[in-house]
Amino acid sequence: MTTPALTAAQAGLVSCETCQLLSRPAAPDEPGYCPRCGTELAWRKHHSIQYTWALVVAAAICYIPANVLPVLSTTAFGSTESDTIMGGVVLLYTTGSWPLALIVLVASVMVPLGKLVALSYLLIVAQRGWLGSNRERTRLYRMVEFIGRWSMLDVFVDTFTVALIQLQPLMSVEPGPGVLFFAAVVVLTMMAAESFDPRLVWDSTRGLQEQHG
Repeated sequence: MTTPALTAAQAGLVSCETCQLLSRPAAPDEPGYCPRCGTELAWRKHHSIQYTWALVVAAAICYIPANVLPVLSTTAFGSTESDTIMGGVVLLYTTGSWPLALIVLVASVMVPLGKLVALSYLLIVAQRGWLGSNRERTRLYRMVEFIGRWSMLDVFVDTFTVALIQLQPLMSVEPGPGVLFFAAVVVLTMMAAESFDPRLVWDSTRGLQEQHG
């Protein structure tokens, strides 16, 4: 029989959400402030699961038009062509720029979808209390939180390409409506990662670990 690991909350400690320092709270109902960075301490984020679910669902809804609507419209010699994200990936691949096509595919399609799946999984774990490695789940959350800042690559590529507008009247490039939805997906998933409290994963599985020994 194995003894479940003691959590920080059970040891009477509270972690700072900014610098991750463990410290003893000033009082049970008012933890006080972090002695290292001065951030106000909290045992848990209030309504973390509800807020995170709302943001994840909103991001999932925006993910569909972000991939269906054109993200770039190119006008050359009087003809206009619109490309979606996948259309741009195919175009880059067929023109020989497969490394850039791979980067755009990963950053613009796979990463946002992976973040949605990962956050949904962590939310279900926090609600259902599935047994498993909470350390690995915490690492998964940290990874989702870290890669969020690199998810604007597709918007950056579009912005860079729009600079070709200086070649008018021969050619002009304009961002499409898909860019707005893609930017919304990025922002919403970043907000969802920030609103989720990974400590809830440890709280939810503690009782099941004790039952299984």
